[in-house]
Amino acid sequence: MKRTGDADKQAWPARLVQALARHHVPLPLRHVIRLGVVAVVVEYLLVPQIAGTRRSWHLLVHANFYYLVAAAVAEAAALFVYAALTWQLLPEGQRPSFGRVLRIDLSTLAVSHVVPAGSAVGAGLGYHLLVDAGVDGVDAVSAKATQAVGSALVLNVLLWVSLAASIELHGFSTVYGPIAVVGLVLLTAAATVVVLLRRRERQTARMVGRLLGRLPLLTAPSVEAAVTSAAHYLRDFVSNRRRLLTSGTLAAGNWLLDALALWACVRAFGHALGPVGLLVPYGIANVLAALPVTPAGLGVVEAFLIPALVGFGVPRGSAILGVLAWRALSFLAPIPLGLAAYLSLPAEAAKAPVSG
Repeated sequence: MKRTGDADKQAWPARLVQALARHHVPLPLRHVIRLGVVAVVVEYLLVPQIAGTRRSWHLLVHANFYYLVAAAVAEAAALFVYAALTWQLLPEGQRPSFGRVLRIDLSTLAVSHVVPAGSAVGAGLGYHLLVDAGVDGVDAVSAKATQAVGSALVLNVLLWVSLAASIELHGFSTVYGPIAVVGLVLLTAAATVVVLLRRRERQTARMVGRLLGRLPLLTAPSVEAAVTSAAHYLRDFVSNRRRLLTSGTLAAGNWLLDALALWACVRAFGHALGPVGLLVPYGIANVLAALPVTPAGLGVVEAFLIPALVGFGVPRGSAILGVLAWRALSFLAPIPLGLAAYLSLPAEAAKAPVSG
């Protein structure tokens, strides 16, 4: 039987999710605001882009089916690699089967694609599903947080490298400045957290405990215990160079396979992108997708990515149809797949986790 302190630690992530969900803005008003933002994005950003498809339907007749199949394969591979990253980040003694982790990730991805600020909601669902699979609550939160931050860092590194090449080839653009600042802030924040947790673990735990302990459903001791456990997880992860390298490779593979799917979709409609022309618009679009405005950046990504690709020499019709095809694979397809994956999970709920 678990001790009370262990149970408190186990419940802490769920309490944090509930506490952070309580805002001062009434729920109906929040829904109205979100719907208003979505309407503005669709009306003034997305519709003018999609309207150009009327002049581009002739491209559909000559679309290369094999490139579309290649895009679907690349997108599926990206999902498998992301699940492999999740499995790699879980503690060895608590890893469920890879198939179950894949279905958990598909379930959380589906939720994040249908709810505004869906990443937070999906993270909450992923936490509960991992705990049901036998993973300790704090370890589940630590692994998924490491995955989210680490993937964002890898994306920014890929973006910075492509931006440097773009500036060398095409000159500086005013769009690059804000994106570079966002990446710098993210890297600095991540480095600061790592240093604080590794060198000033107790002081950091007490500080976070005092801050979050004031929230409803949370207590300072439970938060401190959870931060300490997270620090131990992070210390073990960073000290294992092989695991760190494997995780970084998987994160980069996930992004590059998704970018490859975009390349194949655009190529299917007659234009071949170079590495810089692909990765710069792709990287910036995914940074914008992280903003909690619409589910997975719906409308925002399309509104930026289409003119950005045109700016790199892609014919407008190819850019529109290529982006729409890519979003059908990366945004729409995971929704029914995730629903099916979620419905298949309860059958294995009673099974013990399998160590890797």
